[in-house]
Order: sequence, then structure tokens, then C-alpha cells
Amino acid sequence: MLFVIIRGPAAVGKSTISKIIAEKIGALHVSFDDILSKHNLDIIEGDGISAENFVKGNKLALDTITKLKQKTVVLDGCFYREEQMNHFMKHFIGKHFIFTLKAKIEECLLRNKERGNPMPENAVRDVFKLVSERDYGTIINTSGKTINQVVQEILNHLPLKLLLQF
Repeated sequence: MLFVIIRGPAAVGKSTISKIIAEKIGALHVSFDDILSKHNLDIIEGDGISAENFVKGNKLALDTITKLKQKTVVLDGCFYREEQMNHFMKHFIGKHFIFTLKAKIEECLLRNKERGNPMPENAVRDVFKLVSERDYGTIINTSGKTINQVVQEILNHLPLKLLLQF
């Protein structure tokens, strides 16, 4: 199994970019936010969603992916808890590529306002801070780039030979 993980702060473009990449490489797209929401695990406690709820979300995501028997998966989410990433690395079987999308907070706030259902500004700032505490994988700066430019940059990091195996 091959996983492409797209992580980053709120409103950086993770979902849009992940869906396009999944389509281009013939993969299943899984939104971690959707899993958390569907199972009422997206409860904000203290400085954000708890590590425990994120790990529960990991288990649900893995269960869903396993049942669908998809060989290549593009998974997007904030992934700001170290415990969640450690659990992910230990339990998700297969090769994985992690991309951390970065932008300035002002860009994220602006993009958030353009959403159909924007998050409160303080929530965007809180998630931005939490995500920015740790970098994983390949860092992709989205500032001043179009969605297609970011997609192409990520695709350039994925070995075509490996994708063809899956």
C-alpha cells in the first residue's frame, strides 16, 4: 500500500490539492477532517483536538482504507499532534510520502474567509501555530503559487516508477 499524506494548517489548500493529486494518480482520497467529524472526534479541548481523538481517527481511517482495498491513498489533514504521527508511522502499513504545506498566516486567513463555511479566525490561528511546531516530510511553500503549481511540485517528488507498482 502507498500513502501520500498532505498536512498543513487550516485553509492552506490541503483538501483541494489532495483531491487533484488523488485523481491524477488514480488513488483514493481520504479527508481526515471528514473522519473526525463523522465520528464526533473533532471536539476542541484546550489547545485543539486531543491526541487521543486523533489516534482514534487514525484507527478509523486505517479500517476504512483496509476495507476498501485501495492500493494507493492520498490522505489530508492537519496532523499537528506528535502522538498521531507516531501512531500513523507505526500502524499504517506500506510506503508513505509526507508533504507539509506552508503559507503565511495572512494567506491562510484570507483563504479561510473565501471558504463556503469559514472557521473562526482564532481557530485558524491556533491550528496554524500547532501545525507549525513540527515539520514532517517534504516542505512545500504554497505562498504565491497556484493550486496547479503546488500539485505539480508534489507530483515531482513522487517517483513515477513507484506509483506504477501500485
